[in-house]
Amino acid sequence: MDAVVPPEITAELTQILSNLVLGDNDIRANAEKAVNDRLARTPELYLLALAQFAIAADTEVMRSFSLVLLRRLLFRSAPLSVQPPGPQRQPLPRLTLYDHLSAQTLTTLERLLLHSLSHEPSQSVRRKSVDTICDVAKQGMARGRPWHALQAQTFSMTQAGLTGSHDGVGVAGNGAGGMAWLMRESAYRVFAGCPNLVMDLQTDAVLQVFQRGLQDAESIEVRHAALLASVAYLTVADPPQLAQSLSLMYPLLETIHYLSQNLNSSPLSPPQANTNSTQASNTQHLTNFLSDLTPLCSSNPALFQPHLQPLLSFMPQLILPAVDCGPTPTVSRPFPGPSSASSSGSGGRQGAFVFPIPGEPSSSSNGDNSEDEDDANSREEDDERAALRLAALEFMVSLSEARPSMVKKVTGWVESLARACLEGMGELDEEHEGVVEWLAEDPSAASDSDSNPAMYEQSLDRLACALGGRSVLPPAFQYIPMMLVSYDWRSRHAGLMAIAAIGEGTGKVMQNELAKIVDLVTPMFKDSHPRVRYAACQCVGQLCTDLEEVIQEQYHQQLFPVLIIHSHAAAALINFCEGVERDTLLPYLDPIVERLLKLLNPGGESGANVKRYVQEQAITTLAMVADASEVTFGKHYPTIMPLLLNVLQNAEGKEYIKLRIKAMECAGLIAIAVGREVFRPDSNTLVELLIRIQKSPHDPSDTQLTHYLIATWAKVCQAMGEEFEPYLPVVMPSLLTTASAKADISVYDEDVENMEEKEGWEIIEMEGQTLGIRTSSIDEKCQAFETLVIYCSTLGACFAPYLSQTLEITLPALKFYFHDGVREAAAMLAPMLLSCGKQSGSLTPQMVSAIFHQIINCISTEHDSSFLASLFKCFTDCLLLIGGPSALSPEYHNGIIEATKRQLQQLAERRKARTARVHSERGDEIIREEMGMLEEIEDYALEDMGKMLSLFDPNHPLIVAVSSVKDLGFGGGYGSESEGAEDVG
Repeated sequence: MDAVVPPEITAELTQILSNLVLGDNDIRANAEKAVNDRLARTPELYLLALAQFAIAADTEVMRSFSLVLLRRLLFRSAPLSVQPPGPQRQPLPRLTLYDHLSAQTLTTLERLLLHSLSHEPSQSVRRKSVDTICDVAKQGMARGRPWHALQAQTFSMTQAGLTGSHDGVGVAGNGAGGMAWLMRESAYRVFAGCPNLVMDLQTDAVLQVFQRGLQDAESIEVRHAALLASVAYLTVADPPQLAQSLSLMYPLLETIHYLSQNLNSSPLSPPQANTNSTQASNTQHLTNFLSDLTPLCSSNPALFQPHLQPLLSFMPQLILPAVDCGPTPTVSRPFPGPSSASSSGSGGRQGAFVFPIPGEPSSSSNGDNSEDEDDANSREEDDERAALRLAALEFMVSLSEARPSMVKKVTGWVESLARACLEGMGELDEEHEGVVEWLAEDPSAASDSDSNPAMYEQSLDRLACALGGRSVLPPAFQYIPMMLVSYDWRSRHAGLMAIAAIGEGTGKVMQNELAKIVDLVTPMFKDSHPRVRYAACQCVGQLCTDLEEVIQEQYHQQLFPVLIIHSHAAAALINFCEGVERDTLLPYLDPIVERLLKLLNPGGESGANVKRYVQEQAITTLAMVADASEVTFGKHYPTIMPLLLNVLQNAEGKEYIKLRIKAMECAGLIAIAVGREVFRPDSNTLVELLIRIQKSPHDPSDTQLTHYLIATWAKVCQAMGEEFEPYLPVVMPSLLTTASAKADISVYDEDVENMEEKEGWEIIEMEGQTLGIRTSSIDEKCQAFETLVIYCSTLGACFAPYLSQTLEITLPALKFYFHDGVREAAAMLAPMLLSCGKQSGSLTPQMVSAIFHQIINCISTEHDSSFLASLFKCFTDCLLLIGGPSALSPEYHNGIIEATKRQLQQLAERRKARTARVHSERGDEIIREEMGMLEEIEDYALEDMGKMLSLFDPNHPLIVAVSSVKDLGFGGGYGSESEGAEDVG
């Protein structure tokens, strides 16, 4: 292809790009600066040079790098030197370098990219070319610039090398059709990356092209690309197109079936293929096919309805472990080769095994190498098979979540999934899960959420939540009782964890069988294996959360005795105590505390054997037990509080960070539980220790100290009441600083879909910009506001010295859209501050005016129905505090009525649109539940709206409007369990 830029520009760019890939930071930084400088001065010339280099570069690495860089530079924000001049009063859409290219430059750029697509011989570079082309096509279409040449060339490429095709494109240097499959693969990948290329064409023609790719007889890679294209097309197709495209599902799923029946065969691959990479097996291909098909399960589950029964004929064999483990040595070689001694005496008859085997080298090193290679291959095959099982499971679970009523009608579907999950949960890697190592670590801190058994457990949980107890409990408990009596500890462990996993989704039905379940679980606390005992604790703890109050009220006699044993059970006790009635807990209080104190302060020779994480858990559990038993815990206070104060005073080392913060939390909760009179003698000591900790240098790695310190100060305030006032100067300055902090925000050039989430940051799109928000800073801000709520509500008039400062940061926080918790706390705090000012006599008319002005302004513009309810409640509470509607100025009276009318209008419009959508998608349970949940949230807002209006006038005309808006709902009825829909359809 002829050069489109002068040779000196090409030479200069070649040097710059070579420097960009070097490891030297200084050289690379100078190269980046050079790129930015050239783009600021002559962007068109250097972008075209980059596209040309992507064709002409000698190495695959440089061609790939050029394409990636071109894609990145085209759609990043343009330098200031190429931005349009003049004042910009309103924010404009973000302009990129692409937006500043002339029509002629864009045409040349597109021509260069099409040349790369049709002539690039390397598969890996072609993938980069496809990515860049798809971005250019999508961005161009979004700006009203269709790319007809790409559409025509891509359709032509789908026929490359096929019998009877007369396409004019080919891969350079490979002969006629030598690498034509690469052309076809690239074409379908373009359709996958930019489905809009075909959305305006005749549906039959598009389906014919896709079906041909799905049935490609030469390359499995082409089939995979065609699957990607088909999924992309079906995902964005409108209802009429979908109705015409149902036939595409047959070749789509036939490819899956073909691979599932040929896992051990060689994959379809043209003999000329040489992609410089290891040939993937059919197992790997099937894993990729299923993973890429799964999103369609969620977006268009109805497409799979006619195919569920055929899918069930082969999918279970993919999600269940292999039954055939291969022939034994005797079966595979029943008659070993004859030895030289025996063959002559037996007429050539084969005899017994002889070592070394005749004809094979006797060197042990050669044998070891062969065995090592076999082991490596076996492990690789096992890993591939494990990945396939999980991909197939995700496919089936996603389909079940998207349309529960559909899969429930297919006999065997749920049963297969339940069995597969249970089997997978029992496949703990015993070799790498030694008991000694496991006991040495804190099990609660161990992160195994990405392990295969954990993935199966999560899948079972999702299945139970989607389908409900009537569908999941029977097949699950067909296996769980047998698992709990298995000789293999891993099966017993899996059975217990399975009960815990399905508790949330099947709770309503499980309640009817709870007595049997408790009888199954309680003996496992005496199991010989510690990990099974731990699973029993986890199981009971999770059931206490999912079936809160029910299990505590009915089965405390069976469960309390087995929970009073060790730290793992101490964790379960926390869940138990959160839902237990005080009177139920009291008979067990003494043995619980006695056992926890032995873990915390064992004494004697056994003390050295108690792990620190055990003591940390014991302290946490003591706090929860104290919170549940309230003042009755007082008799244990003289024993426990000195131990906690001792920890805070002496546990200085880095290794005691977690123990110290647990002790702080526990001391605060115990102080609240026993009350001011019991706590008073130790209050000064605890406060002095907290001040010392607050003023001491903080370890940068100790990220939790500030959080727990603020929380403990709040608990001490609740325990001391008004006596805490002298310590406000110690805690308020830093608290107000944290509460007034601005959100830590970064603005990115890339779009949300191209951004990778960074740890500790949340990526969002707001007003056309991609923003990164540091979550830790806004979480700290939320905690600060929640603590201000505690201080103000506890101290009342004593909080007056900080009234003005707190009000100043509270009112703007009502519009802090980055964190709902901050806004909710601010809505609670506003009337408390009004009450504080009224009680202390420090309330000014300006303060009252500012409060009502901000609340009315927020109500008028709020779009979140859940927070709208909080705003109306906030307004009502403030109105009552100032003396009712008569004390409200006419300005604010009219303002709140107008704001209420506006909200009623918006709610009515939303409900009408929602009702129409539900009727148009009749039978879709997921949508009905989502819509029902939204209506329930809106009902709370309407209820608080009605309460406020009734203060102005019990017969206020807008009260009728509130009732009318409520009646506009479709009456979906949202519930946490899908049991109510079991009998529908």
